[in-house]
Amino acid sequence: MGFARLLARGTIGALMVGHGTQKLFGWFGGHGPDGTGQFFEQIGYRPGKEQALAAGAAEAGGGALLALGLATPAAAASITGVMLGAIRSVHWKNGVWSSDGGFEYNAVLIASVIALAEMGP
Repeated sequence: MGFARLLARGTIGALMVGHGTQKLFGWFGGHGPDGTGQFFEQIGYRPGKEQALAAGAAEAGGGALLALGLATPAAAASITGVMLGAIRSVHWKNGVWSSDGGFEYNAVLIASVIALAEMGP
């Protein structure tokens, strides 16, 4: 049980750090705060660049905390908040399945981080 939790925390946390740094710094093929900010403006988040920085910080910060097993409820809340925003503004209209641009992956992430928060670090 301890190893499975460690594996889940490490995998999800590291990938969320990567996802956040795409927005913050343009790493891993991301568009950085300017490109992400332009996209955020198109979907109604204003000011886009500041919203992109906030989303990136929530993803990277929440992911780092989750991976380290620190402040797990706060990490889960941070990741859940960003994923709910993504579902509402981008994925909901496309339905469930990721193959159609839907919210399947976001829902799995939310369920996973909530389960980790409930189990504890």
